Amino acid sequence: MTDPIADYLTRIRNAQSAGHRRVDIPASKLKRAITQILLDKGYIQNFLDIDDSKQGLIRVFLKYDHYGQPVIKKIRRISKPGLRKYVDFESIPRVLNGFGIAIMTTSKGVMTDKEARKLKVGGEVICHVY
Repeated sequence: MTDPIADYLTRIRNAQSAGHRRVDIPASKLKRAITQILLDKGYIQNFLDIDDSKQGLIRVFLKYDHYGQPVIKKIRRISKPGLRKYVDFESIPRVLNGFGIAIMTTSKGVMTDKEARKLKVGGEVICHVY
């Protein structure tokens, strides 16, 4: 697998389109940080760290509205291994004019676009969620 973050996002996208309540994803520190942001911003219900004898799993419990539609309408990978997308804090993109979030890796850790603007740090734009 050349892009584990794209695999992570695709697993969430596919599980939601199939109507699953949870999805298991191979764990890493970056995936845990992205999952924590999704939980903090209300895009998922909860997640668990499951320890197996290898790298571990993240069990993500997906969130749906009262009509049964997924809360995450779109989740798109922006910076790819073949073409990285770095921005300074002045040109951090606004997702759906502030209704969505951009998840970024910065020198101060993984954070949303709003937090990066407030701290005045740039970095790599991982994905957009709305």
